Amino acid sequence: MSVSSEDQFKNIVSHCKEYGFIYPSSEIYDGLSAAYDYGPYGVELKNNIKNYWWQAMVRMHDNIVGIDAAIFMHPKTWKASGHVDAFNDPLIDNKDSKKRYRADVMIEEFVEKIEAKISKEVDKAAKRFGETFDEAMYRQTNPRVVEYQTQIDSINQRLATCMTNGDMDGLTTLIEELEIADPVSGSRNWTEVRQFNLMFSTQLGNIAGEEGKLYLRPETAQGIFVNFLNVQKTARQKVPFGIAQIGKAFRNEIVARQFIFRMREFEQMEMQFFVRPGTEMEFYNYWKEERMKWHLALGTPAEKLKFKDHDNLAHYANAAVDIQFDFPFGFRELEGIHSRTDFDLKSHQELSGRKLQYFDPELNENYIPYVVETSIGCDRMFLAMMSHALVEETVPDAEGQDSTRTVLKLPAALAPIKCAILPLVKNKEELTDKATAVLHRLKAHFPCQYDEKDAIGRRYRRQDAIGTPYCVTVDFQTLEDDTVTLRDRDTLEQQRLHIDEILPIVKERTDMAGLFG
Repeated sequence: MSVSSEDQFKNIVSHCKEYGFIYPSSEIYDGLSAAYDYGPYGVELKNNIKNYWWQAMVRMHDNIVGIDAAIFMHPKTWKASGHVDAFNDPLIDNKDSKKRYRADVMIEEFVEKIEAKISKEVDKAAKRFGETFDEAMYRQTNPRVVEYQTQIDSINQRLATCMTNGDMDGLTTLIEELEIADPVSGSRNWTEVRQFNLMFSTQLGNIAGEEGKLYLRPETAQGIFVNFLNVQKTARQKVPFGIAQIGKAFRNEIVARQFIFRMREFEQMEMQFFVRPGTEMEFYNYWKEERMKWHLALGTPAEKLKFKDHDNLAHYANAAVDIQFDFPFGFRELEGIHSRTDFDLKSHQELSGRKLQYFDPELNENYIPYVVETSIGCDRMFLAMMSHALVEETVPDAEGQDSTRTVLKLPAALAPIKCAILPLVKNKEELTDKATAVLHRLKAHFPCQYDEKDAIGRRYRRQDAIGTPYCVTVDFQTLEDDTVTLRDRDTLEQQRLHIDEILPIVKERTDMAGLFG
């Protein structure tokens, strides 16, 4: 069943709430903007995503170890990292609607509209010319497409230059020249673009003023950098090696939106890989490919993922690329791979007065390592999984209301519940006792759920909607020969198996080890 991107996104949001994945935070007080709570199934899925990342990063690599650094750090940390002076977003206000927007995002969205025009031209040409259509040649030679692409390249270049130079006047001029209108009011009555620092600040104990000022960390990476030598020495690591961390970060986003895609409190999964200076591009390319393989191993279609090089490099980077996912609102950043040079360690060394160098026994010299970073938003990964997995499909040989079903086709290893135990009817004590015994037999090995309410077909649909890959039905034949029916979520096939066969089969098919080949 085909639905618009907007409707698909609305379906995801409502499904998440209805089935206990994500709730609006503080909902009884009318909620808090851009804050969400993960429900019973949401927390299981999120933990599984984190576990998959941790296993891929830490357990599958002998030279990567993990830490869990404090959220609060010494204020000088953020001075050294550049966040105090440079962690800003360019914001612009519309005088008529009183709405505030990120200037760079508005320009990027304007470019996306031009890209959509190119795609429309290409699609029309593909239908016209059929199998003989050469898309690459068409993009290079069609006058209208070439004109669109030239316009895109010009805008992107100007945007990158303005962002690199912190040129707020240039961004204001670009918005005016492109005649970008407020999406709410249609007004072009804008203020000047200005910078806004994104860090949340608080006070340390009863110390008032600047001396007692603390920040909620805007990223988890700095906790890794300040612990570089601690970890290297205690874990006895040699360069190249990595330090991984999963943790909360906080950014005072003015324009937080698109559900859990952009929030003020979010969770990051980051790994900093320390390498010899001069070898960073080798490892940058290695981690680009490794991280893409990690996403593809989940069964995500290749066309839903793409690399996008940064037009505007951060102050610490000499190379940066995003892995973008095709969300219902378009391709957006899911993960970043950055070559951070030696900026962070060098800055902390200078401000702290402590040497943050590594002695390389092979070269017989000390140096500050360069760093290659992989950083993925756990919440964005959650949204990507929901976006791809939530489908409505026709059920073969079914009629009426049963002819369609909403199913969450998550990878079995990530599913919140691996197996549901369902007695055929609930008012037969011998059936419910047997089903309960099966539940107790399985639940120590993987997450299970017992459900006896409603007709069996409705219970199947409920398990489909939360992504449960297997359902075990205990019926009257079970009482005679200890066999049960094992139903597969995706194929809808039902197998008659002995109770003893359920544990090894479900365990093998839902084991995370299967994702690693």
